[in-house]
Amino acid sequence: MKIAFVGLGKMGANMTRRAIRGGHEVTVFDVRADAVAAMQQEGASGVSALDELPNVLDAPRVVWVMLPAGEVTDQTIQRLAEHLSPGDLIIDGGNSNYKDTQRRAEELRSRGFRFADVGTSGGVWGLSQGYSMMIGAEDDVMEMLRPVVQSLAPAPDKGWGRVGPPGSGHFVKMVHNGIEYGMMQAYAEGFDLLGAKREFNLDLNQIAEIWRHGSVVRSWLLDLTARALEENPQLDGIAPYVTDSGEGRWTVVEAIDLNVAIPVISIALQLRFRSRDETQFADKLLAAMRQQFGGHAVKRAE
Repeated sequence: MKIAFVGLGKMGANMTRRAIRGGHEVTVFDVRADAVAAMQQEGASGVSALDELPNVLDAPRVVWVMLPAGEVTDQTIQRLAEHLSPGDLIIDGGNSNYKDTQRRAEELRSRGFRFADVGTSGGVWGLSQGYSMMIGAEDDVMEMLRPVVQSLAPAPDKGWGRVGPPGSGHFVKMVHNGIEYGMMQAYAEGFDLLGAKREFNLDLNQIAEIWRHGSVVRSWLLDLTARALEENPQLDGIAPYVTDSGEGRWTVVEAIDLNVAIPVISIALQLRFRSRDETQFADKLLAAMRQQFGGHAVKRAE
């Protein structure tokens, strides 16, 4: 199968490598010429501009976009549509907001293009382990995608599937990431509590290793937690600052719109926000309130 990948960040590059290993003829484009050159060294063909893609792909053409959510994805898809032909397939494999995806799907459909959204999970481990892919597409588009998806997945029959029409793949990936927030927060809090019990002098890496086998809380996230604790038991040099890439926020907003209670995911998101608050004004105000109503002493800042 001939396919083009547009966007060669870490995941885009690794998906390209896995597709090449799966026997596909891959063409790549990125605004960074060195990224294209690196993939050419590994067996891909490269182009220096998006308008060159139609000349190197067989119709119906398949172009997989792996770019950050938002304007850059919008602009790239619009530019692709200017150069590709009706019947060609454009895939958004990034973490786009599903409402943007639905809009793009309708715009492309009205112009005769095929479209699919592929919520993709696997991170830096996807190259060796395969990617989990949640696909939003019509049935005929799914058949066009099947050969490359089977190569990118952990196994031809595992870790991927069409979950519904365009937009649904990114919706499912959004909820997946919200669940991830809650799981990560639970692990972080649990190990924090274990470490606080000084009298037992617990070895957190040992406990993580015990839990990895047979425990009901075992998971890939726990495997990665054990790895992190083995490499850096005290997490030296790591600031208590946790970012979010958007999906957790979208999950909470969607839950509000649908009147669905997701307190764990909501609190996990809020705690990420809290980790970035260097002034912690709210905590200072709590201390001041306690002093006002109860005369409780406050700890003075140094």
